[in-house]
Amino acid sequence: MESGANVWNCPFDYAEGLEFDPTLKRLLTEEPVARIRLPYGEGEAWLVTRYEDVRTVTTDRRFSRSAIIGRDFPRMTPEPIVQDEAINVMDPPASSRLRSLVSKAFAPRQVERMRVRTRHVVDELLDRMAKHGSPADLMESLASPLPLTTICEVLDIPERDRGQLRAHARTMMNVSLDNREKAVRAKAEMRGYFETLTAKRRQHPGDDLISALATARDGDEILGDQELTVMAMVLLITGQDTTTYEIGNLAYTLLTRPEELAMLRSRPEMLPRAMEEMLRFIPFRKGVGIPRVATEDVELSGVTIRAGDIVHVSYLTANRDPRKFDRPDELDLEREGKPSHMTFGWGGHHCLGAPLAFTELEVALGSLLERFPELRLAKPPEDVRWNTTSIWRYPLELPVAW
Repeated sequence: MESGANVWNCPFDYAEGLEFDPTLKRLLTEEPVARIRLPYGEGEAWLVTRYEDVRTVTTDRRFSRSAIIGRDFPRMTPEPIVQDEAINVMDPPASSRLRSLVSKAFAPRQVERMRVRTRHVVDELLDRMAKHGSPADLMESLASPLPLTTICEVLDIPERDRGQLRAHARTMMNVSLDNREKAVRAKAEMRGYFETLTAKRRQHPGDDLISALATARDGDEILGDQELTVMAMVLLITGQDTTTYEIGNLAYTLLTRPEELAMLRSRPEMLPRAMEEMLRFIPFRKGVGIPRVATEDVELSGVTIRAGDIVHVSYLTANRDPRKFDRPDELDLEREGKPSHMTFGWGGHHCLGAPLAFTELEVALGSLLERFPELRLAKPPEDVRWNTTSIWRYPLELPVAW
């Protein structure tokens, strides 16, 4: 069967709290392999929304990430966020080599060191919040400073440089058309910064994550200079922004659901399992990310995708696919089965920093519930303001009282 006569115009600008985007829901239900038009880039793309089809696209060698390099592919942001040398636009075996090297820097020992450090930072931030007194803004008090502080400590980035790097990252994520020139400049400046920093670490390694990446070996293989630069950039961007937003989203989800909050307070040991379910349930971003290109004709759910076509996947809809999850639109903290959500991606591009991110989220949420047993929202949920200009969905502020 051929499809695509109907082209869906998809601005993917839905930003009503953490409600699921109705356009994505319709695509999953009505046309699971659909032709779409996005705000930026040339031409049209396919969007694949079912869990099994998303799994195929993200694991099948007939879909290539590296084939998008040099193409003005359909996307959400005016300027592509991704760098041509980044691991997230590589295909095996090149990406396998890099992932193997990087995974050595994310060994359990490193993650455990991070857990200890994260707990220390969380305790300091919550001490400060308690001293400030009720009410307080949870985004300002915990969600914003924690991931930035933690990833910058792990990468050993001087404190004086952190604010500017965060500003660059946020500029790159902005979807506004008038932001294009700023995004190009921010990307170039951030890259220049990390070129200098990684060269220094190559010459004088310490015990930070960039040094671990610079000295990681797999036989005779090491990361090249450009690979190391871009990897450090990717770690900073993904290691702080997304975790900040998810702390806000997780806290909001619990603070607006009294039964689930009470359950976690009475059974704190459930937290890891409950977090997996919340990560599945929460629509953490808008629309789509980095696409792939079909290298030959492929049939998905009865639709023929031609060689050369650009293909986007939606992890959001995969997480809500009723063929995969029973009652997918319900948040069930006691959901049975092994976690199989796609919030950290899937296949060869599953997030390498996922153990790090999960550790940070778990420590932040666990400590917050333990330290503030009376924590509640300080204003009605409908009065919480949400971001509308980024690819990420999160509360701009989260006023809490105790």
